[in-house]
Amino acid sequence: MKVLRAKEKSFSQIKWLLTSTSKSWLEQALSNPIEVLIDHANCERKAAGVAIQMMFRYLSEPGLAEVLSPLAREELDHFEKVLEILKSKGRYLEPLAAPPYGALLTKNVRKEEPLRMLDSFLVAGLIEARSHERMSLLALHSLDKDIKDLYADLLESEARHFGVYWKLAEKRFEKSLILSRMKELAEIESNILSELYCQPRMHS
Repeated sequence: MKVLRAKEKSFSQIKWLLTSTSKSWLEQALSNPIEVLIDHANCERKAAGVAIQMMFRYLSEPGLAEVLSPLAREELDHFEKVLEILKSKGRYLEPLAAPPYGALLTKNVRKEEPLRMLDSFLVAGLIEARSHERMSLLALHSLDKDIKDLYADLLESEARHFGVYWKLAEKRFEKSLILSRMKELAEIESNILSELYCQPRMHS
């Protein structure tokens, strides 16, 4: 998959996203760059937590910790980068009301194993895919050079994180099962974002 560089005039989204981000979201995000940055920092913390939570839940799953531990560290490294940008702008972390995106998507993770594991991988992957798409937009259109450069720098790893979760699923489940479930979850993800959340967020 081609990864967008900031200097490019277009970008490719990860194929499992059924819909592209709306112009309304981009306008909302560009009008509130600091609030989106604060939310982004919170998202990076949550992403690290998701990886660590799976390491605890599937403690004895061979090959899982070796993959998710470095992923969690990289998410925290991203968190620190966003935090540095915030501090350079004279701001810091703040509690923000979360959009319904993550909670509504996670509600669709099935309870019984091993389907819970499969859904957990795919939901985490979809969130990474949407983050990649939206950071691509911000890397292209942000007026603040520091913010523009930040998002451009994170693009490659965001795309790779989707691949990490996809490969974890591929090694443990039949391809037909993965594909059919991903189609279902991708449709749900698209529907969740069909209405713009009232406050600017990375996944509003």
